[in-house]
Amino acid sequence: MGLFTKDIKTMNDLFVHQLQDIYYAEQQLTKALPKMASKATDPQLKQGFLTHLEETKQHVSRLEEVFKMQGVAVKAVDCPAIDGIIEEADETVGEVADKAVLDAALINAAQAAEHYEIVRYGSLIAWAKRLGHNDCASVLAKTLEEEKATDKKLTTLAESKVNLRAAS
Repeated sequence: MGLFTKDIKTMNDLFVHQLQDIYYAEQQLTKALPKMASKATDPQLKQGFLTHLEETKQHVSRLEEVFKMQGVAVKAVDCPAIDGIIEEADETVGEVADKAVLDAALINAAQAAEHYEIVRYGSLIAWAKRLGHNDCASVLAKTLEEEKATDKKLTTLAESKVNLRAAS
């Protein structure tokens, strides 16, 4: 589907399409997070990636729940944005030789994905409420709060030690 495609005619169509988009993104992140954890040298960062992997698996389950609440098939559509974020992270991480700098690059890559997810979930919640799907909004809000918390943890870790180590 392209931008302004004829397949999206209603707000509900847009809502379902974005559910499919973020479903794909979460699935891709369940593949990327273990790789990121394996590359991280900071133990707290490594554990953070593994913890978020478990949360991400729960995000996938919640999205499946929302699909069912909507009475639509659980389906993913390609998300070029998350593919690009993951591809860029792979390229950047592959170019970093210094392990301290590598951890800073990994945090940056993770936050790019988190920010994408925060935007998507925020819109989905607003649309769900507008469409009268408060039950869906409530389920999605749990995930949004976890994404925001992960972003905050990454910022704290970066600012408290990882960036300091990378800059020295």
